[in-house]
Amino acid sequence: MPRAIVLVPARLKATRLPDKPLADIHGEPMIVHVWRRAMEADVGRVVVATDTEAIAEVIRKAGGEAVMTRVDHASGSDRIFEALRKVDPQQQAELVVNLQGDLPTLEPRLVRECLAPLSRDDVDIATLAAEIRNEHERTEPSVVKVVGTPAGSARTLRALYFTRATAPYGDGPHYHHIGIYAYRRAALERFVKLKPSPLEMREKLEQLRALEAGMRIDVRLVDTVPLGVDTPADLERARQLLHPKAETAAAATGPRSRPASTRTGRTAQQPAKKKPK
Repeated sequence: MPRAIVLVPARLKATRLPDKPLADIHGEPMIVHVWRRAMEADVGRVVVATDTEAIAEVIRKAGGEAVMTRVDHASGSDRIFEALRKVDPQQQAELVVNLQGDLPTLEPRLVRECLAPLSRDDVDIATLAAEIRNEHERTEPSVVKVVGTPAGSARTLRALYFTRATAPYGDGPHYHHIGIYAYRRAALERFVKLKPSPLEMREKLEQLRALEAGMRIDVRLVDTVPLGVDTPADLERARQLLHPKAETAAAATGPRSRPASTRTGRTAQQPAKKKPK
């Protein structure tokens, strides 16, 4: 596998949970927990990309690497592209993981799973999805569904469409898209230069811009949806999951699925017109 880098976009401004990256979880800021999970994935260098010195400071204090980026980025994809050019100007990393900064309970193996589809040379972007088990999520617009066709493996789909509607029609599984992405470096550079597309603006799903431009997105199927922290209730749930006793119990019983959040990764679900990040 070519050399990879994991970039974690993080910003303080959030409407439902102010100062979210710095929220305390058992004595450490949430962004530090995410950084640790990314390090545990052991796929390559990990860098937090932020527009806030306080976030960079806590990462560096924990022994990590952070880079400052502009405050006016429209999306996490734009932020990580600026960060990539700053921290890897010699272009040593060929693969780039965009890992959201509000996934403190993330199982590190999911980062490795996300990179797996890029073993095929014809895949531009890779992402994750899990089969929907909760009936109400099939019709919930905040749960983005991916429609795909098998791509040479029982656990991999080639994405045909992403939608907030219930799709596809008829009997069979529906898949909950998880907004963690792995890009080929050239694909990320191409993507951030594209203008918002008609379906992207209609569905308010940024990844449709890539599909409409003819880029190939493959989806690795996994058995868990990481908890995205958007609200005080989500934060409390994350604290419960990361309580030392809960962590010890999880280690004793092996990997376990996190409860499905009604929100998938931030980059995947951003509206085309949004406040600057």
